Amino acid sequence: MAEAVTRDVDAGLSGADPRRSTLAADLDPLRVFLGQHARLFVLTGAGVSTESGIPDYRDSGGEWKRPSRPVMFRDFMTQPATRKRYWARGVVGWQHLHRAAPNDAHRALARLERAGRVELLVTQNVDRLHQAAGSGAVVDLHGRADVVRCMGCERRISRADLHAELVTLNPAWADLGADAAPDGDADVADADYESFRVPDCAACGGTLKPDVVFFGESVPKERVARAMQALADADAALVVGSSLMVFSGYRFARAAAELGKPIAAVNLGRTRADGVLTLKVEAACASALAACVA
Repeated sequence: MAEAVTRDVDAGLSGADPRRSTLAADLDPLRVFLGQHARLFVLTGAGVSTESGIPDYRDSGGEWKRPSRPVMFRDFMTQPATRKRYWARGVVGWQHLHRAAPNDAHRALARLERAGRVELLVTQNVDRLHQAAGSGAVVDLHGRADVVRCMGCERRISRADLHAELVTLNPAWADLGADAAPDGDADVADADYESFRVPDCAACGGTLKPDVVFFGESVPKERVARAMQALADADAALVVGSSLMVFSGYRFARAAAELGKPIAAVNLGRTRADGVLTLKVEAACASALAACVA
């Protein structure tokens, strides 16, 4: 497969923009890596979705670049004011998130799976863009933003349905302009969150929370166990668009190194696992993967 991929990419680049030819040459080690390892454990992060218009959290040095820290699980569950702020910003942010479409990185990884090359794709993203692109063997490590969970009775409803109810209760927020922020958040300035109305669960009156893992909350053990088994069964690991600064993702790079699995990373900037990587490609995920997976 590696020879076919290289031939298709080189044919497409011959006589083309020299900058694209340079990119093709720089990506030769990644093509070789993909060709050498038949079954890949793939781990993706926010960088894989930035070209779909979803902002990421960290800069090229791996440092937090947002003006505010994320909502913590404990605060969300215990402070009504925090929940109001979260859902108010979410009314605006959801309109950006649910319109996002897969980019070339998502599509390339779906092609790899169709070719039988992916043991499992584990994503730290909650946008479901891998599934929209056609990937099926996916673990949503941090959950999914399109589902809302009652923390009392475990009832689940669609985020679209809750969004419609939130807009009905808070019509002034429907057309509020704001820049998109990571994971369905939005940068809303000088807003009156106190007056924002948040419904409780219609079945039991419990607290409604997006079915995602917040900071300070644990990833469900069964997701980690499935991912670790897939990593053990894979020939190599491929990290795409993640700085691995959060332990929930970094643990898989560390485990791969302990198992002696080769690890390649495609990421703009530093990763927490730089010291154990077999190969690192500092390039935009979409262009790099599109060039290597024909």
